Amino acid sequence: MIYFTGDTHLREARGLRIDRRPFASVAEQDAALIANWNNVVGEDDEVWHLGDFARGDQAAIEQLLTQLNGRKHLIIGNNDPEATVAAQGWASVQHYAELRLEGHHLVLCHYAFRTWNGMGKRSINLHGHSHGRLKPMPRQVDVGVDAQGFRPVSLQTILTNKRWARLKSPDASAG
Repeated sequence: MIYFTGDTHLREARGLRIDRRPFASVAEQDAALIANWNNVVGEDDEVWHLGDFARGDQAAIEQLLTQLNGRKHLIIGNNDPEATVAAQGWASVQHYAELRLEGHHLVLCHYAFRTWNGMGKRSINLHGHSHGRLKPMPRQVDVGVDAQGFRPVSLQTILTNKRWARLKSPDASAG
């Protein structure tokens, strides 16, 4: 299974202050995000993290990565320091990726796009950065934890969400 997430901001108080996350402390936030991740993601699954993973030195980042299930890919966000980017534990690290999954063309970036590759051919832009505050365009999904119940989501979860029901078929007429 392949999952998507972003904007975990582990080891940061940012989420508590700016995003008003429902946790009493950074330690509580981190424990909940790690538990939620591991409750969804199995050891053999893949996770695409769309930026803003965590703060800390490289050893701290690597220690966090060892606590999380799955094979992890990083799409670099604006709050990912060199320690995060260079950490051992990522299967891949890049600013942008495109995937073909379950008959869908996915465009992955930390940032939401106004236009993206294949937009007119029903591709889907998955992003983070906006913490659930940006009104999405059609076929665009914020997969950050603040917009997705503080856990990674599968493409199937995205496609079965009532709001995205029109995305179920890659062959459906443009809407």
